[in-house]
Amino acid sequence: MKKNIVSIIAIIGLGLATVNAQKSIRLGYIDMEYILQNVPEYQEANRQLDNRVQEWKAEAEAKLKKVEDMRTSLDNERPLLTKELIEDREEEIAYMEQQARKYQQDRFGPNGDYIIQKKQLVRPIQDQVFTAVQQIAENRNLDFVFDRTSDIGMIYADKQYDVSELVLRTIQRTANREQLQGRDEIEQMERAEDLTPEQEDAKNEREALVEERKNEREAYIEERKRERDSIRAAKQREFEERRQKILAERERKRDSILQAREKKNDTIN
Repeated sequence: MKKNIVSIIAIIGLGLATVNAQKSIRLGYIDMEYILQNVPEYQEANRQLDNRVQEWKAEAEAKLKKVEDMRTSLDNERPLLTKELIEDREEEIAYMEQQARKYQQDRFGPNGDYIIQKKQLVRPIQDQVFTAVQQIAENRNLDFVFDRTSDIGMIYADKQYDVSELVLRTIQRTANREQLQGRDEIEQMERAEDLTPEQEDAKNEREALVEERKNEREAYIEERKRERDSIRAAKQREFEERRQKILAERERKRDSILQAREKKNDTIN
């Protein structure tokens, strides 16, 4: 466990170098086993659980002993029994043994009663410990608190040292680099990734403003285009109307001339 804590601290130290190289890190640790041993409520509940465990063990041993007694009895009586009776007894023994193993698993398996009740027993104390640790860490300006007796390791960390976003950005940077071709593009991306959170926010605001103005400009251009198209369409309709009127007038005059010629010919005839 001590090696794990040392490794965690080393990793944290490397990560924090990119966050705040000037500030010293304040660490604290607890001994959860010591705390539990000195909480009367936990000790009393633990004693009750131990008594229950002893009862479960006795019950499991009794079931297994019964199976062994049945097997011994069958071995002694085998010469006197028919084949059918022997098979029936063997099936009964196999069933009883299966039930005994199932009882053991239900009580002491990975998801058995003992593990479940042990967790239920410890959880209220752990909740109190975590609450107390958070208060103490904030009051004493501790950056990290570890449990030296647990595989969990770190149980409190100041949020300013959360480098999850940096990890995500690093992963994204690696993926983006695979898509970039030119050195200028890579250098530009690296400069953008080295920005502080405040600079990143300011950059995002500028980009949002530029994008907003771009959208406004595109909307204005689109509106002007619609106006020009509307004017052009109106002029086209007006031109077509005049053209149709001219054609209609020409057609009317031509018909009038033809009618006059026909009347003249009729008069001559």
